[in-house]
Amino acid sequence: MKIAVVILNWNGKALLEQFLPSVIDYSKDATIYVADNASTDNSVAFVKDQFPKVKIIENKINGGYAKGYNDALQFVGEDIFCLLNSDIEVTPNWLDPILDTFNTETETAIIQPKILDYKDKTKFEYAGAAGGFIDKYGYPYCRGRIFNTIETDTNQYPNSNIFWASGACFFIRKQVFNQLNGFDESFFAHQEEIDLCWRAFNLNYKAKYVSESTVFHVGGATLNATNPKKTYLNFRNSLFNITKNASGYLFSLIFTRLVLDGIAGIQFLYQLKIKHFFAILKAHFSFYFNLKKLLKQRKNLPQQKGYFSVKSIVYSYFIKKKTNFSKL
Repeated sequence: MKIAVVILNWNGKALLEQFLPSVIDYSKDATIYVADNASTDNSVAFVKDQFPKVKIIENKINGGYAKGYNDALQFVGEDIFCLLNSDIEVTPNWLDPILDTFNTETETAIIQPKILDYKDKTKFEYAGAAGGFIDKYGYPYCRGRIFNTIETDTNQYPNSNIFWASGACFFIRKQVFNQLNGFDESFFAHQEEIDLCWRAFNLNYKAKYVSESTVFHVGGATLNATNPKKTYLNFRNSLFNITKNASGYLFSLIFTRLVLDGIAGIQFLYQLKIKHFFAILKAHFSFYFNLKKLLKQRKNLPQQKGYFSVKSIVYSYFIKKKTNFSKL
């Protein structure tokens, strides 16, 4: 199978200059693309001049992660898509175990490698770590990272099926991506990969973590964790996710989730993070505004039981003090 490494770029010339060489050096059997989201920082000219073998796809607008990839991947013909953040350093032979898994496990549609912190390479990185899961109410967490507790990597997490793979380094079969109609563009950015994985799960496809492949992620290079916009997108898009994809009685799920979000908002107020409190309010109003459309989507999508193994990661983490994945 042929693989395409597609790096979405928006005004990231400095990141491309820093990290694109490692991708080129260690991805000899892949076709490398830079998909540009209407940058204004001379990124495209820089790549054309310095890395002429890299293929350029120029999107007409900055549609965020979701639309950016949907637009760009129409022009990519390889069998496997690797969606790679521009702030990732890859390692020698990182693609080999991924391709081996796709070749030998035909039911596996989505794969994530081990994602470690570029700034401290002994630790997992927040955005994905050793593979993602969600609780009953749609809160995401990872093997190696629950909320803000991040574990040191001691090879404690072997290859395993996961629920979602991180969009920072996301492998998917082209045929499956097209069958799912790509990302939901209303998400713009954050958790659109969880939605895609959830829809794949509901069609009986498998996502997997492959520990033999390692990358290092800077994290927050595009939108820092302290930015209220990130809070807004995460809370809003998580509500989008459970409304579209969760099985069971939706009203009780949504009500419980809104109450838990309210508690998070009170915590932000207590911490004097006023902008983050209002970001949650804004997320809820956006959810109400989009609810009719989300319910229509839900009617046209399958839902399947078994998407969670932990009922409430909030309760487990904050009340039971289970801060390590192995204790859940």
